[in-house]
Amino acid sequence: MEQAGSIFDDVDEVRKARAIAEARADVAAGRVVPHAVVAEWLQRLANGERPPPPYSHTLKRQD
Repeated sequence: MEQAGSIFDDVDEVRKARAIAEARADVAAGRVVPHAVVAEWLQRLANGERPPPPYSHTLKRQD
C-alpha cells in the first residue's frame, strides 16, 4: 500500500537555495552563536529552566 503524501515531499528549490545563501552570508559576516553557548542554553532547558534563547551579539534585537 502506498503512503499518503506529506507537506515535506514538495521542496521549493528556489526557497531552499535562497535560505542556504542567506545562512552562508550570516556565517561569513560572523552572525552566529557559538556552539558552547547553544549547548549551555539547551542544558538549562533540559534542567527545567526557561532562559531566553541565545542571540548573536552582531545582530540587533527586534523585540
